[in-house]
Amino acid sequence: MSKDITEDKIETSDALAPSRRGLLKGSGALAMAMGALGAAGLPSLAEAAGGNGNFPSHPKWKFVFVNHVTTNPFFVPTQYGIADACSLLGCTYQWTGSQTSVASQMVNSMNAAIAAKADAIAVCLVDQHAFNEPVERALKAGIPVFAYNADTKDNKRLAYIGQDLYAAGKSLGERIVSLVDEGEVVGFIATPGQLNIQPRLDGARDAIKASGKKITLAEIATGPTVNEEVSRVDAYYVGHKDVKGMFAVDAGSTMAVGKTMEKYGLHAKGVRAGGFDLLPQTLDFIAQGHLDFTIDQQPYLQGFYTVMEMFIFLASGGLSGPAEINTGLKFVTKDGVEPYRKTQSRYEGNSKEEKILKRPASIAG
Repeated sequence: MSKDITEDKIETSDALAPSRRGLLKGSGALAMAMGALGAAGLPSLAEAAGGNGNFPSHPKWKFVFVNHVTTNPFFVPTQYGIADACSLLGCTYQWTGSQTSVASQMVNSMNAAIAAKADAIAVCLVDQHAFNEPVERALKAGIPVFAYNADTKDNKRLAYIGQDLYAAGKSLGERIVSLVDEGEVVGFIATPGQLNIQPRLDGARDAIKASGKKITLAEIATGPTVNEEVSRVDAYYVGHKDVKGMFAVDAGSTMAVGKTMEKYGLHAKGVRAGGFDLLPQTLDFIAQGHLDFTIDQQPYLQGFYTVMEMFIFLASGGLSGPAEINTGLKFVTKDGVEPYRKTQSRYEGNSKEEKILKRPASIAG
């Protein structure tokens, strides 16, 4: 899956593919017309149609996304969201940062973006202080900066687009309390202290404490790469076979919990498990009864909405655009997992095909 996006547009995107723009507007015919108009030097399709998105001609703005785990499969749909929004709006983007959640590498990427005079920067604020100086320097240079996926209120970024992480953690803790009566449970976390996931574990701990149940929560680091996560979750269980619940606060660790649950047949032994995000294997583990749930935070929207805010900020001369956007929290359980497993789309990151999906017959909250 990550190979597809790497080959597609992991570094930069010209983002002018008419087919994608047409699909996102719901009309392949209009996309063909746009190509003809552009070739003839005529007004843009949006101008000719007089419809939504009828923006005047603008530079092909370049947006730089600085990420903490650039090759992690969780961010495949995020990159598709970036690419689709850039295509829709006629912009370009660069995907850069660190592969192993090293803040100094991310700061170096930010510095390079500032030096290259990027039109806007988006960054995962995974560290409480590391990004304060480069963000302020970018803003002073006239480069708008937005946070996505991870945030800190001490930073002067213009807005945050992503899940309310502490609230999501509290919901996780409340679900744990509903599944486990007492005993030891473990919360696996890829990179303790980093602001994209630590608030979730903090929220879970507070919810468990507030319940008054005799549940103890151990916090175990798994590491920033999938192989590390699988190995460390397995090793933890081997040394703690009396554990009552195994939970995680990041995509890779959740998948790793599912692997361990399956390997040792733990659900049948009364161990309960769950976590975050919609990696294909995680969804399979839910369907097979090895995981009780996972939590969706809509990573596609974290890319798509961020580009939209960058674009509007630039198009409006800074008068509009920045807005806090909570990309949501949804529990996915065995009862509702099949639509996720059966659907292949850019929106969930399990297909790079550009297509409009069939709307469900009924929509329940």
